[in-house]
Amino acid sequence: MAHLNSHYLKLKAGYLFPEIGRRVKAFTEANPAAAARLIRCGIGDVTEPLPAAAREAMHGAIADLGQRETFHGYGPEGGYEFLRHAIAKSDYRSRGIEISDDEVFVSDGSKCDCANVLDIFGNDNRIAVMDPVYPVYVDTNVMAGHTGPAEESGVYGGLLYLPCTPENGFMPEVPGEPVDLVYLCSPNNPTGAVATRERLAEWVEFARRHDAVILYDAAYEAYISGPDIPHSIYEIPGSRKCAIEFRSFSKNGGFTGVRCAFTVMPKELECRATNGEKFPLHPLWNRRFSTKFNGVSYVTQRGAEALYSEEGKAQVSALVSHYMENARILREAVAASGLDVYGGVNAPYIWVRGPKGITSWEIFDRLLQEQHIVVTPGSGFGRSGEGYFRISAFNSRANAAEAVQRFSAIKW
Repeated sequence: MAHLNSHYLKLKAGYLFPEIGRRVKAFTEANPAAAARLIRCGIGDVTEPLPAAAREAMHGAIADLGQRETFHGYGPEGGYEFLRHAIAKSDYRSRGIEISDDEVFVSDGSKCDCANVLDIFGNDNRIAVMDPVYPVYVDTNVMAGHTGPAEESGVYGGLLYLPCTPENGFMPEVPGEPVDLVYLCSPNNPTGAVATRERLAEWVEFARRHDAVILYDAAYEAYISGPDIPHSIYEIPGSRKCAIEFRSFSKNGGFTGVRCAFTVMPKELECRATNGEKFPLHPLWNRRFSTKFNGVSYVTQRGAEALYSEEGKAQVSALVSHYMENARILREAVAASGLDVYGGVNAPYIWVRGPKGITSWEIFDRLLQEQHIVVTPGSGFGRSGEGYFRISAFNSRANAAEAVQRFSAIKW
């Protein structure tokens, strides 16, 4: 008989968003008249059309595939040079950050990369995660066998949870003990918080001192408006020796369904083998890509490249402004109800502390039943998220405005 990966059996319940989907489905089936009034402020999926620059480029790429002379079959696993160059030049070198084209690896999503990067790390690393945390960081480590079983609270043995609270601005301080891998996310999902330059410098110094690696998720970088907030961890001196950065076109270019992202793997980043010898991670990540991945489609990569054109940049900026205006009006409405509200300034998420004595899932069910609004329960992001809920600003303006009216009508 074949044997399964028993680490999957340690996973608690279902992945957060399918569980939300299950509850919403049950509600709409029981209340079909309410289905049409449902406003989804839960999962962070975009709603607005793809930028015209990307659509036109993708149409052109389709035309290329219709001619033998311009047809493309298998592409380079790490991405076409035209896109890797556009990324390295526009996102990094134009800002004074030295990233070479071949340090950029184009993929089908940051969610995938945050999980797949574990392939090149050993099973004996001490791993730290923010709490609350994007569930993928935890669940993929469980699947890979890097944790013990879950406790009643949902905390997994073997992981170091870094509490993110109002007192530390929802960005964790460096721990008092060494770790090997650290997941950091800024702008943060779910709290909407951002890491200051000073806090990132502390983490880089910590990682250098302990030979740790920072897995830095910057998927929402385009939403940063604060002039002093770093857009990349590579703005911090010494970070090329200790950090891997993940970015995505999902939330700035609306590519959630198109699927395109990238990881930056600096060539000077090294880790130790079991014999104590140091090896660079870049060739291992390259080998992982060339062995397990056939690359993002030519059509998709041409669309992503177009986002770096002058027209594309303007259209991305307009998309970001649309969602951030949603965030502003939602944040103000919920704050006016007397609840403590965070985020929604440099990120498209609003993090709300619910009334005392009500759990996150009770808040979810109440908003669904009474106001027909779907939010994300904070406890789904970890123990420190209990009592909170997340509101996504990814929506049409009409839906956001209607959600404002419904939030304003709630009597907590």
